[in-house]
Amino acid sequence: MTNSRSPLLPDRHPQKDLFVCDIVDAVPKGDMASMEHPVFTLSTKPDMKPRRYQNGNNFIEVSPSRYGLATVHDRDVLIYCISQCMAALNEGRKVSRSLRFKAHDLLVATNRQTSGQGYQLLKDALRRLQGTQIETNIRQGGNEYFKVFGLIESAEIVRETREGRMLDVEITMSDWVFDAIENNHVLTLNKQYFFLRKPLERRLYELARKHCGSQPKWKCGLELLRDKCGSGSTTKEFRRLLSKIIEDDAAHDHLPDYAMTIEGDNVVFRPKAAEAVVALPLQALRLKRFDTHDEARRLAPGWDIYVLENEWRSWVHDKAMDVKDADRHFLAFCKKRGNYQNV
Repeated sequence: MTNSRSPLLPDRHPQKDLFVCDIVDAVPKGDMASMEHPVFTLSTKPDMKPRRYQNGNNFIEVSPSRYGLATVHDRDVLIYCISQCMAALNEGRKVSRSLRFKAHDLLVATNRQTSGQGYQLLKDALRRLQGTQIETNIRQGGNEYFKVFGLIESAEIVRETREGRMLDVEITMSDWVFDAIENNHVLTLNKQYFFLRKPLERRLYELARKHCGSQPKWKCGLELLRDKCGSGSTTKEFRRLLSKIIEDDAAHDHLPDYAMTIEGDNVVFRPKAAEAVVALPLQALRLKRFDTHDEARRLAPGWDIYVLENEWRSWVHDKAMDVKDADRHFLAFCKKRGNYQNV
């Protein structure tokens, strides 16, 4: 009689709800709500100042822990988690709010140092992400929140070397972030994003990616842009900071995908490469019916229709969809989004 008993011990601790990252070189992805609204501080020093951002009926309040607000560079951790989950979903694999990954993989993928200090900085980032509290009514893919939550629910170092370096990290994302993943409410980011040194440059790129996308240009008032960036600078100082970035980009061409110009009291973003504009067949996405926006407002009451139109265009571009009837396709998008008050 053949002994069919396995020579291996049974898995005594099955991780049924844990997604283990094993995808190399996943395409960077960011959630749209964090790209649209100033969730992360631009400061590189501990920022202990609570803030509130209001845009129409939408609001977001961000409160720090004793470690300070989560920073723009801390966002790298969420981008890595979102990217891994989206890559897995594209392969037909199941994901969950809890995921485990190698700390070294995250540091390499996000262009962070892998020295002892690099691991310590990652620990600090996890503390700020878990401690920063969000209260908002802004949706991620259809769910509306009226509660306080952290950007991540928890973080655990599963294994650590004697020298104090992390090997495995386990993170449980907040519902807010995971809803963006489940509803594909994310956008692809240029990997060059992780090479940008200044937090303001990273923030400006996110806004350009979200609002300009593949359109010929996006114009935003200087004061509104300052607020969207979460900058505490005066308008005059913010203009100076932007001018310096524009000057540096003219000399080094370091900003990915988009160029900026200051025109009066407005900042205009344009795709740098001609192919960035023609990559999306904009003529096929031109809304032709005069009543499309009115019908969109009926299907998605409470939403900013022009923001939805930008999101729809970016979504079509990311998915490389072949849209035959732009008006009908856009209205279907709005219908799925539904009433702003629905939870």
